[in-house]
Amino acid sequence: MKSEFIFQSSPWFVLLCLLAGGIYAFVLYQNKKIFNPLQNWLLAIARGVLVSLLAFLLLNPLLRSIKSVIEKPIVVLAIDNSKSITIVGSEKLNQLKSKLQKLKESIEAKGVSVEIQSLDENAENRSINDLKFDKKKTDLSKLLTNIKSSYEGRNLTDVVVVSDGIVNEGVSPTYAKYNFNIHSIAVGDTTQRKDVKLKAIYANRIAYLGNKFPIQAEISSFGFQGKNTTVLLKLAGNIIDKQVISFDKQEDLKQVTFYVTAQEKGMQRFTIEVVPLNAEFSTLNNSKDTYIDVVDGKEKVLLVALSPHPDVKALKSIIEQNDLYELTVKIIQSDDVNQIGNQPFDVLILHQLPDIYGLGTNLMSKLLTQGKPTFFVLGNQTNITAFNGIQQAISIASQVGRADKVTAKFNNNFNLFNLDAEKLGILERLPPILAPFGDYKPNSGSETILYQRVGSLTTPKPLLITNTSVARKCAVLTGEGIWLWRLEEFSLTDKQEIVDEIIMKSLQLISVKDDKRKLRVYPITPEFSVDEKIVFENEAYNDIYERIYNQEMKLELIDEKGKVRVYNYTTTKDNSRFELTGLVEGVYRYKASTQVLGKSELVEGQFIVRNTDLESLNTTADFNLLRTLAQENNGQFTTANSADKLSSFFDTIKAPDKVTSTEEMNEFINLKWLFFVLLTLVSIEWGVRKYLGSY
Repeated sequence: MKSEFIFQSSPWFVLLCLLAGGIYAFVLYQNKKIFNPLQNWLLAIARGVLVSLLAFLLLNPLLRSIKSVIEKPIVVLAIDNSKSITIVGSEKLNQLKSKLQKLKESIEAKGVSVEIQSLDENAENRSINDLKFDKKKTDLSKLLTNIKSSYEGRNLTDVVVVSDGIVNEGVSPTYAKYNFNIHSIAVGDTTQRKDVKLKAIYANRIAYLGNKFPIQAEISSFGFQGKNTTVLLKLAGNIIDKQVISFDKQEDLKQVTFYVTAQEKGMQRFTIEVVPLNAEFSTLNNSKDTYIDVVDGKEKVLLVALSPHPDVKALKSIIEQNDLYELTVKIIQSDDVNQIGNQPFDVLILHQLPDIYGLGTNLMSKLLTQGKPTFFVLGNQTNITAFNGIQQAISIASQVGRADKVTAKFNNNFNLFNLDAEKLGILERLPPILAPFGDYKPNSGSETILYQRVGSLTTPKPLLITNTSVARKCAVLTGEGIWLWRLEEFSLTDKQEIVDEIIMKSLQLISVKDDKRKLRVYPITPEFSVDEKIVFENEAYNDIYERIYNQEMKLELIDEKGKVRVYNYTTTKDNSRFELTGLVEGVYRYKASTQVLGKSELVEGQFIVRNTDLESLNTTADFNLLRTLAQENNGQFTTANSADKLSSFFDTIKAPDKVTSTEEMNEFINLKWLFFVLLTLVSIEWGVRKYLGSY
């Protein structure tokens, strides 16, 4: 480490510091007859050094230190410790560990640091012999990406990937670029065996009660030309349909489609199973599960407009993209007014209502008395005065027939839903729409989503505003012409995303139902793996919705076969969660109950436990992937039997050590040892003077 002084003033001032110390010592000790000459000189020198140092500190010098660290080249052994590796057998697996250990020691003998990484995210640099090949999925891309980020700034030169090339999660590792060489050691057997495999299931995640929906399966085979088998569709373990398929070729792919009627509300587990054939290599990949949420109806949206308008069609297009909403459109000037609103609805959209002609006055009273969330879209036919009296989001002082041409500016302080910042930039490139000219006053509790932008000036006037804190939630779009926005966005991007997303999320924001329950018990995620803990969060509230604890809870779990498990526990302020393990795959329903302030409360729900053992679905090694990975990253490809060849490869390349220098700048006065030097000088001089009888 190198150090040097940096003066913030002229270095010649150091001479003045020495001069000050010398003068001080001379004046103090020139006439001390009680000391002999040697004592007088030593005390004078101590005092002079002390004063000189103190004066030197007044100059506030800086001390620059340069520290250099030499780091050896690093090679990482990235080991795929998934279950599919064990297909080679325990004997060959032990041989592989032994060869990798020898390879590690051989590379280290060349002055290179070797570290171990595996699919275990929380187990870094562990011993090769400690590795357990038990991971149920393989994501080599994530493994290499984690290595890249973990060793950023370090002298990582090479990564040796030890794998069978079977990737069943994430993207292929060959798609990414890495700043180190990648070598690959291939493990496993590439021989394709006689097998029937259920490759994939395609189905919608949501179905509606009473509707018929498709479930499609892809089934591949090798070595069963001319053979037939049966494909079963099961619901909660019971066979509900089956089809027979024939394999026409040595290597064949078949598609099977089942049509199912949703007969029960809630999460349903459907299993597709291929009946095994004789001499199949593995039957573990003959079945798969898919989970479909059967819901009872859609959210009903009633859109009432004064007259036909392009915005009405735009709103219709936006809402109908969402499968969870069912839209009904009514036009006052063409539909029977007496029939509008007779059917139940959950959300109301009013386009240019109330109107300046008074045509919708009676209908408005009928619709609004139902207290449903309401989305207002204003236009040149809106009666602004009447509008101000029927909603609590905003008040507008405007004259009939006067309008501004405005564009939109997103309110960056609005955070009730997330939007892509890059997409939001498109808003400022969209054409102007018409908004009433006047003074805008948002009501208490309202939140602005979009501001009006006139030219390049962003005004405080809201263009889209919501209020979800009132009894009847509402949103207001204060302009007409969003159909122009959608056309322009499509012209710019070939998509219609940001406008649709803002309108749809605003509608969802006001339509979401408030949860006023005093007891809430729910799993922290809707899906768990069979090897994960099932964790429930428990929340109980008093009459003013303050959190309360020490509740004695009863939790009932019901599996697909109707078996009931009962658990009792007590929540505390330190731990409001309940954990359990040991559940097999399937759909579970739960009921949680307790007494909240003397009143019985009950909540119900469901969750899924999945079997995520992807390794059993494919056991044929993919050496081509490993070969490509090495070729694209300046590395060497070899098999497990020839792993020692990599050691000789490292003999041919000598990566340089990495020298890292860091510079620190500190004020000299901040050095702790300096305090003790000054204290020592003062103490010695004072102690000697006292001992020799001087004051």
